[in-house]
Amino acid sequence: MLDTSALLTLRDDEPGAARVADLLEQAQARTVQCFGSFMSLMEVLYRVWRDEGEAAGRLAHEQCLALPVVWTHETPDLLKKAAAIKATCPLSVADAWIAASAIEQGAVLIHKDPEFKVVPVRQELLPLKEK
Repeated sequence: MLDTSALLTLRDDEPGAARVADLLEQAQARTVQCFGSFMSLMEVLYRVWRDEGEAAGRLAHEQCLALPVVWTHETPDLLKKAAAIKATCPLSVADAWIAASAIEQGAVLIHKDPEFKVVPVRQELLPLKEK
């Protein structure tokens, strides 16, 4: 499960971009399956839009949709999982949805967000952005 931070890492060629690109290449070759959450699509769209303008945000969104990623969307069961995570872990609403999606898919959560540490899901922390 690629978190928003993983998608933006790839887009912005930050440390960890090669790892995300490798996973996507494996997904393209059908040796692994990459997942993403509908919440990450929204976060990429609004963050790039806010920072670089609407056209750049819409392009980033379209680029995400073109990736070899299975996008998860809201279901009643996923809603309950996300609500349970939000009720018991200090995460944003978007991160609760993303973590719940990873759990539901049995996926490893690929991210740069130390706040996910408290969530009971398999995780891979990408290198943090250098200051």
